[in-house]
Amino acid sequence: MTTPTSHDDTAAPGGAPRSHDDTAAPAGAAATSDEDDRLGGRIRRYARVGTGVGGLAARLAGERLFGLPLDRGRHAEDLRAALGGLKGPLMKAAQILSTIPDALPREYAEELAQLQADAPSMGWLFVKRRMATELGPDWRSRFGSFEREAVAAASLGQVHKATTHDGRALACKLQYPDMASAVEADLRQLKLIFGIYRRYDRAINPDQIHAELSARLREELDYGREGRQMRLYAHMLRDEPDVHVPDWLPELSTKRLLTMTWLDGARLMSFRDADQTVRDRIAMNMFRAWYVPFYEYGVIHGDPHLGNYAVRPEDYGINLLDFGCIRVFRPGFVKGVIDLYHALDRKDDELAVEAYRAWGFEKIDKTLLEVLNTWAGFLYRPLLEDRVQRIQEESSGQYGRAVAEKVHAELKRLGGVTPPREFVLMDRAAIGLGSVFLHLKAEINWHRMFRDLIDDFDVNTLTSRQEAALAAVDLDRPAD
Repeated sequence: MTTPTSHDDTAAPGGAPRSHDDTAAPAGAAATSDEDDRLGGRIRRYARVGTGVGGLAARLAGERLFGLPLDRGRHAEDLRAALGGLKGPLMKAAQILSTIPDALPREYAEELAQLQADAPSMGWLFVKRRMATELGPDWRSRFGSFEREAVAAASLGQVHKATTHDGRALACKLQYPDMASAVEADLRQLKLIFGIYRRYDRAINPDQIHAELSARLREELDYGREGRQMRLYAHMLRDEPDVHVPDWLPELSTKRLLTMTWLDGARLMSFRDADQTVRDRIAMNMFRAWYVPFYEYGVIHGDPHLGNYAVRPEDYGINLLDFGCIRVFRPGFVKGVIDLYHALDRKDDELAVEAYRAWGFEKIDKTLLEVLNTWAGFLYRPLLEDRVQRIQEESSGQYGRAVAEKVHAELKRLGGVTPPREFVLMDRAAIGLGSVFLHLKAEINWHRMFRDLIDDFDVNTLTSRQEAALAAVDLDRPAD
């Protein structure tokens, strides 16, 4: 998992008092009683976010109405400072947005990318009351042991290590209080940020980006859904010996408590200086962990954050640890991804247009096609060349930034584009994994790994396979 973090019995994530939870549902309350989106919770959240977002609005208004210059770099630092203290849903959304090209201005993306996932953990008083609420007053008797201090704390919850009575190691993820209210408040503030920026830069219409992030963040509140998604991944990766998924224990889980088996592993960044063969093996295992589910089942993990997986030092296998941000795609979307690869390989513009339309892009003329192909060419380049190579020859990542800025400028000149909802997390996964491969300096024949996955692709076969897998774990594909 991750290294232990400190905890504070008087501060919630971000440092605000948490007295509202200390008087929450009494011990033994039904585990199905939800902390619904509450007006009071949203008001508290608005107050905490308001300084950063309000400052952005005021400064942009001043620039617009009075011609005052806006130092976006300086204000981006201020916004990161304001959001970084929250350690909640808006921080998580900001981290995702920082990796989606042109969803935010470069100055903001660079600052928000520095937000850390680890947050101060909640103290033992909160833990005891939350566990009693979720599992009943005798909750401790259901475990062999339960560690008081959290071993990991992130944006929506914290993890405690425990054991079963027969000594099996467990990880118990406990959701922070009032997260439903926090999510709704943060999503509204995020929409405000998007709206303000949209007035000044129309290259990217963020409406569908916001809709997608909203749907996925709301899903992440339901730990029962995450447990089923964990089982889905265990099914999809059952034939991958170097990718490991925990077992979900529904009898020790609720909507706000997720209990799974503990998987030992080390942080990926601890292997940055390992031998080339080790780094290559880790990268290949990561590639399989993300893309076997996508090309065989139309499912992708939308958040390849460093804290969401670990590496087994004994064989360099990958442990997947978090299953909250999962996207299930229409089979036609997956076909579009593969069709675009063939279109770029064959320089077939008609097939490229068909692929973009399958994704949900509209009104694609020749000029827009050229712009979209510029970005697609950057993402697909390692897959098109049959040779051993790094995911990007320039290790600094500056080339990718240059391509993104060129695309942004052209989209702005053309009047802008609305990225489809399904595109958002697919692009996020590609960029996030590319960053991992860049850190590892992996040297692999990406072309052959990719072709091994797609050469036998059949959209009808994927449809049947996806429907059966989802039905087996009681999940539905999201309605778009």
